[in-house]
Amino acid sequence: MNVGVIGLGSMGMGAALNLLAKGHAVWGCDVRETARAELAAAGGTAVATPAALPADLAAVVVFVVNAAQTEALLFGPEGCLPRLPRGAVVLCCTTVAPEFARALEARLQERGLELLDAPVSGGAARARAGTMTVMASGSPAAFAAAEPVLAATAEKIWRLGDQAGIGSTVKMVNQLLAGVHIATAAEALALGIRAGADPRTLFEVISSSAGSSWMWQNRVPHILDGDDTPLSAVNIFVKDLGIVLDQARALTFPLPMASAAHQLFLAASAAGHGGRDDAFVIRVWEALAGITLPKAKPPGEAAPG
Repeated sequence: MNVGVIGLGSMGMGAALNLLAKGHAVWGCDVRETARAELAAAGGTAVATPAALPADLAAVVVFVVNAAQTEALLFGPEGCLPRLPRGAVVLCCTTVAPEFARALEARLQERGLELLDAPVSGGAARARAGTMTVMASGSPAAFAAAEPVLAATAEKIWRLGDQAGIGSTVKMVNQLLAGVHIATAAEALALGIRAGADPRTLFEVISSSAGSSWMWQNRVPHILDGDDTPLSAVNIFVKDLGIVLDQARALTFPLPMASAAHQLFLAASAAGHGGRDDAFVIRVWEALAGITLPKAKPPGEAAPG
């Protein structure tokens, strides 16, 4: 199967590499030369713009930041839609508002194309392992066309309905929880540091206690290692929790916890940390309370066990 992957970040690169491993012909698109070089070294073909993708793709998988980028890469001057054959499927794996997914489905169907509303979860490690969770909705034809891509990249595929928008709705709820959990984990660790607890010991105790969460166990080690390299950035949750709150306002639905978490990510972004790892929303408390966060270890020096 000829597949295009647009956006070779932590999730998109994992998907592209797994598609290659399963024998598919993969064209990857990314503005970053380093990402293109990595895909080319693995046996894929890399291009810098969607317009440079070939005209015989059966599927295009979109892993970009937001709806505006999705719009541009499909419909913009350098977009790929004019080159896609009728019957091709677009898998929108970007976290977008449900109404955007619904409108995109209608626009693609007018062109004889299918859309699978297919946001993903699992993080960079599961993307590389080909074990992502996909929250998918779309027509039976879209699912059928996308099946080889899903089989190569995901371990759990939720078929949530036959119209776009349902997948994005479920992902929206997931992002509400994920954002609140990250912010709460950072708050709890910051409190422990301020109160004098050893942060590594605190992490180990909570990880085996009722207060633990997946985000606590996944993100707090980034803080303990002093490594703010973004696997998922602060600004992702500025955007995703913004989607959550916009939908809640439209439904006249109060979200006090999500609102507070959104303000914390906004504060971290305003302080210059928007491009750093999302665990470093903890820098809000570093600034407010004067706590000292663990520092990165010099190269070759292992972190304490």
